Amino acid sequence: MALDSTTQTLTDSPAAEDLCSRPTEPVVGPNGDARRIERPWAHWKKLGEPKLIVAPMVDNSELPFRLLCRKYGAEAAYTPMLHSRIFNENDKCRSQEFTTCKVYFQQRPLSGCLGPPKLEHRPLFVQFCANDPDTLLEAARRVEPYCDYVDINLGCPQRIAKRGNYGAFLMDKLPLVKSMVEKLAQNLNVPVSCKIRIFPDLQDTLNYAKMLEDAGCSLLAVHGRTQDEKDGKKIRANWNTIRAVKNALRIPVLANGNIRHMDDVKHCLEETGADGVLSAETLLENPALFAGFRTLDWVSDGEDGVQDGKLDQADLVVEYLKLCEKYPVPWRMIRTHVHKMLGEWFRIHPQVRDDFNSQYILTFEFLYDMVNRLRELGVSRTLYVKKT
Repeated sequence: MALDSTTQTLTDSPAAEDLCSRPTEPVVGPNGDARRIERPWAHWKKLGEPKLIVAPMVDNSELPFRLLCRKYGAEAAYTPMLHSRIFNENDKCRSQEFTTCKVYFQQRPLSGCLGPPKLEHRPLFVQFCANDPDTLLEAARRVEPYCDYVDINLGCPQRIAKRGNYGAFLMDKLPLVKSMVEKLAQNLNVPVSCKIRIFPDLQDTLNYAKMLEDAGCSLLAVHGRTQDEKDGKKIRANWNTIRAVKNALRIPVLANGNIRHMDDVKHCLEETGADGVLSAETLLENPALFAGFRTLDWVSDGEDGVQDGKLDQADLVVEYLKLCEKYPVPWRMIRTHVHKMLGEWFRIHPQVRDDFNSQYILTFEFLYDMVNRLRELGVSRTLYVKKT
């Protein structure tokens, strides 16, 4: 699938990115007024009911990476988590961290508007972390013309979230969480979505999810691990809990966790009943996941129908670098993606990795030469596809 040649990069001004029918029934809104649940579903249906979604990743789900994933099958994406207070206060954060790609409007300041942006058919969630409703609303209003959902990060389990009092560390401050959702739902024209982790107790999780729906959340993404379960490679996400949330709510629900290849996507949708799946860590290593490609780690011995996909991670790195040249992002993001995609290659030739790590200032010329060097050393990590 070719990239739209009309899209351009974000430098001093952010661009705009790409903004299930069910029986409807009333849901109690934040003001106690009955309102119908059809609006969240109508919006989701208008966006094409995307099933394959790039999860929010700090410094890792930036525009070039999202475009690469979309070329290989992703149907929607989240931005990296943005800190609402810093976003409001810092021009650099707004110009470099908020990168989108609908159609670039020359000299359009983020706070201004020269008319409605021309929408692409690629849904975008802009995600914020926050602990103050007014600060969150100010940030959300800045991005509202450029997205399809404003998302609240209620699931980050990292120490930085604990220090900043946001993400999963608001799970013991539910009145505050409710007030933030209500604030956005009552004051924005785009829907509000939330991304959460689960409680150890199922009923606590269900009460939490219902509270968010009643407060005005139009879509809920559920990471099937608790706040303490940080290692996704060692701890399986709880799909049963996600299914229970899906059955309890009347808005679209997305499942996050345990997505390593397309067989997992199929099984997750079947077992949870979710309306779509999110992937994060696996996509960092293999951005072609949603096109059916998988690494050797997920190919079983003697598995029928698996064949060489005529694509490897070096090919993906080159594609990613070309996108970065077209849509500039901070070098720290590029460095991380190269490490993730070429991790297995570096393990075979650690001297190349050490040379890479020693580069205080990176250039595209160095990175392209490094990929060629790995190929000349005979490294190949083919991605595989499974006939269906």
